[in-house]
Amino acid sequence: MIKELKSDNLSQHILPSSATMIGVCITALSIIKLARFSGLAIWLSHLLALNSLVFLTSGVLSYAAMRSRQSARLEQYADIAFIFGLTLLSLSTVFMAVVID
Repeated sequence: MIKELKSDNLSQHILPSSATMIGVCITALSIIKLARFSGLAIWLSHLLALNSLVFLTSGVLSYAAMRSRQSARLEQYADIAFIFGLTLLSLSTVFMAVVID
């Protein structure tokens, strides 16, 4: 079933999703900064900033995959970066629940 997907289809889904997730990270980061949390919230803000860079990497790789002849390899890297970003964002939300509470 997975082999039936065209290689460029995945990149077309990763690129807009990565951009959306960057917006989510920036929104969460803004909430933390506006609320002026201290202590562990500083680590959370750094984690969210790193997370937005991971999603940016995913988006750039997926865009490069759509424009390149080596699309399969770049698309695989974009997918790995996107999954890593989602995992990091999930950990950030758990951390946010602990820090803000």
